[in-house]
Amino acid sequence: MTVCRGLRGATTADHNSAEAIYSATREMLTSLIEANGIAERDVAMAYFTVTPDLNAAFPAAAARQLGWNSTALMCATEIPVPDSLPSCVRVLILVNTDKEPHELQNVYLKGTEVLRLQGIETS
Repeated sequence: MTVCRGLRGATTADHNSAEAIYSATREMLTSLIEANGIAERDVAMAYFTVTPDLNAAFPAAAARQLGWNSTALMCATEIPVPDSLPSCVRVLILVNTDKEPHELQNVYLKGTEVLRLQGIETS
């Protein structure tokens, strides 16, 4: 049975520039697509967040660069928690899938694995 499930991804940008944000976001999305066999037609929406130090570009534009032109996309700024991981781009993708939750792979790149250890991201 097809249901809507959430996938998470996180990465860091090398610096606060449009190209660094786009590059990091494209890499994260490509990893999520490959790990989970995602096709754009199955994506209900993608919600991107960035830490307050990343304000040079909208990460959702990277999804458009990958061809996600029919998908609802949204961006927001993360809560500025003291001592949290800087230069971080996160995504929550809602995807229609026949897969069970344990079959889906969240992707944490470029040092964002610590988010899971800090309890910021779970499962």
